[in-house]
Amino acid sequence: MTRSRLAPGAGIVTVPGAAPVLRTSGGEFLRIDTGGVTGEALVRRLVGEEAPDEHPQSAELARLVKAFETGGHAVSAPARAPLAGRTVHVLGDPLLAGPVARCAGAEGAEVQPITPDKVAELVRATPDHRTEGRLAVVWCLDSPVPEGLWDAADRLPGRRIAWLRCHREGSHVWTEPLAAAAGDVTSRHVRLRRLAATPAHRELAAYWAGHRTPDTGPHPTAASAALIAALLTADLIAWAEAEAEAEGLGGVGRQSAGLPARRRLRRIDLRDLTFTEHPVLPVPDVAPLPAPAPAGTRSRSDIAGARP
Repeated sequence: MTRSRLAPGAGIVTVPGAAPVLRTSGGEFLRIDTGGVTGEALVRRLVGEEAPDEHPQSAELARLVKAFETGGHAVSAPARAPLAGRTVHVLGDPLLAGPVARCAGAEGAEVQPITPDKVAELVRATPDHRTEGRLAVVWCLDSPVPEGLWDAADRLPGRRIAWLRCHREGSHVWTEPLAAAAGDVTSRHVRLRRLAATPAHRELAAYWAGHRTPDTGPHPTAASAALIAALLTADLIAWAEAEAEAEGLGGVGRQSAGLPARRRLRRIDLRDLTFTEHPVLPVPDVAPLPAPAPAGTRSRSDIAGARP
């Protein structure tokens, strides 16, 4: 018989002389209406100290346990690593890619190295519905992104392959939103949004195009690389949990107080290990401008407005 236990991060606090309270995984304290059940019986039941055949479970206790399950504060299945069943392909500069691979593996992912050519093959491959929502590509650069390098990878979300990336520009590392489906934010969208947001758009475009002096760092340290890897792994976990929910696998979802992972651009300052989050939306496709009319011809509007 499967018996529910407190969900990871949740706990029951017993206040002397008062009813027990629930401390949620998010740090909130909620009063528990135990009804006719003692606090001790509820605690023993949810922490697994009660033997299954110790005594029949009362209807009131069953109601309480069900309420904990409905609120996501108790689970009946053993805890499952959040990235279990997902394959994460990692590539890029080892200084950043190595910590990402270790963090994703520690969360249950099957981590595999990949090359840029193999990424392009994933884009061209025949879709495999068995792997939809289960593959991710993470590309980390300790430099600005060369023009065109990520063009092929930007098509991965259209194949239901998650696409996550980061790169460094001087003292800042940018982690871009995870894209997991057609219409999500790609690296091209981020570049367009950043150009539109700065009056120095010509200078920024020239910087990206390589018209700059040699790089002087600073390069990520072990501490900053660990921070970047942790942030990217958190984005992968948010993606995996959303996919699991879509697949109907249930589980305990974790709410973030910040921006959604698929709309969040981060800028990490390597000098003091602080970061800021910025909302970013996809850039819609627009129709091309009409070709200019040949010299000497008159447009239809000119003709319509002409007088004899």
